[in-house]
Amino acid sequence: MSIFHRLLPTLAVACLAACTLGPDYKRPPAPVPANYKEDGWKLGEPQDAINRGAWWSIYNDAVLDGLERQIDISNQNLKAAEAAYRQAKAVVSEARAGYFPTVTATGSATRAAVGNGGFGTVRAGSNGSRTQYDLTAAATWDLDVWGRIRRTVESDVASAQASAGDLASARLSAQALLATDYFGLRAADEQKRILDASVKAFAQALQITRNQYQVGVAGASDVAQAKTQLENTQAQSIAVGVQRANFEHAIAVLTGKPPADFALEPAPMPKRVPVVPPGMPSALLERRPDIATAERQMAAANAQIGVAEAAFYPDITLSASYGYDAFNLGKLLETANRVWSVGPQLAQIVFDGGLRSAQLEAVRATYDQTVANYRQTVLTGFQQVEDELAALRVLAQQAEVQEAALRDAREAERLILNQYLAGTVAYTNVITVQTTRLGIEETLLTVLQNRLAASVALVQALGGGWEAAQLPTPAQVEEGGFLAPRP
Repeated sequence: MSIFHRLLPTLAVACLAACTLGPDYKRPPAPVPANYKEDGWKLGEPQDAINRGAWWSIYNDAVLDGLERQIDISNQNLKAAEAAYRQAKAVVSEARAGYFPTVTATGSATRAAVGNGGFGTVRAGSNGSRTQYDLTAAATWDLDVWGRIRRTVESDVASAQASAGDLASARLSAQALLATDYFGLRAADEQKRILDASVKAFAQALQITRNQYQVGVAGASDVAQAKTQLENTQAQSIAVGVQRANFEHAIAVLTGKPPADFALEPAPMPKRVPVVPPGMPSALLERRPDIATAERQMAAANAQIGVAEAAFYPDITLSASYGYDAFNLGKLLETANRVWSVGPQLAQIVFDGGLRSAQLEAVRATYDQTVANYRQTVLTGFQQVEDELAALRVLAQQAEVQEAALRDAREAERLILNQYLAGTVAYTNVITVQTTRLGIEETLLTVLQNRLAASVALVQALGGGWEAAQLPTPAQVEEGGFLAPRP
């Protein structure tokens, strides 16, 4: 009878007795409202044009599109997150190795002295020594009777899925930050254009004032005021360069380039703010990678409860060895020199001072913590969506009023300048309306920048184009060939 036939009864008993301890995972409920509080703030819009993958395409900016696509190629934070995911997959492979027996092969040749205990002559070898040869194959198999290994693999798979969610969150965060910085840079370009246009207008006003001063219509104070206004606006135009440089440097780092090797030419500011329909609140649970990560962390913690419970039961190990042992190398593989052994080993902790009970209590507390973290992540997600919907609604109203104010300010500037040329008002009136018009124009630009930033933040709060179905399945994680998809 072969050694494998001898093992069959033991294996059969182990398989029949096998069970998986610990609670099977069920996703706990999370607080989900029926509708968003801000859901009715806008008119319905067709959704077919919204790209759920490369979400930044809704801004129709070729430069932004090119920059966003470099995130996956060169962003170092994203590379770190991807490496963490690969590490998590490797941990799964380590845990899966526990399903299989460990097989070792050894060979040895040992030279040792022999005798008759010090009384008489040496039995072998002219110098009282002989060589013993040994060739052995051994196998050790930890039978997963109580499901400890299965629960460990289950936990590690869920942790790897959570790591894939972290990778998706890192990607979305980098994309959103780049878009926000890009619109900040374009706002700086637009602010410089506004200030340069004002510099040109103020220079013309200064020349008019000088002409009037030369013919005795205006005083020297009018010339000084016009010159002060011009120089102050020139200084503001120069100062914008600092803010623009900071945005440009931030974009360079996000795309994995040294700031010294990166430059963006000035370009117009986007004028249209795209609106992304928020959908149903329940869909948010499937569209945010951070929520998916928190949910997978719950699953991993739940499986660890089974691992801790299995520690209360005996550990059953099956060991077997087969080999040859002889003093003559030429006769090592003869049947007479064959040696083998097989048998189970049972180990049970009798006393540990409450260690296993404390460990079980700890993992149960960890699971409760992940449940609370999951529900808090869901609540935070709803808060962020509501915040950005409210911001877009309020900022759209502000922009409408601000545009009307700018039209009125430009008309007031035209009228006051004509009155000054006619000599009916002082030059301080001109400075007042010009300063007011410039301030309103800059405020309107800030509102536009804030609206674009809020639209980016809303896309991020809604999960971008990500879906929970993009998480790797347990089979994909265990096979090791899955990489988190890119938009």
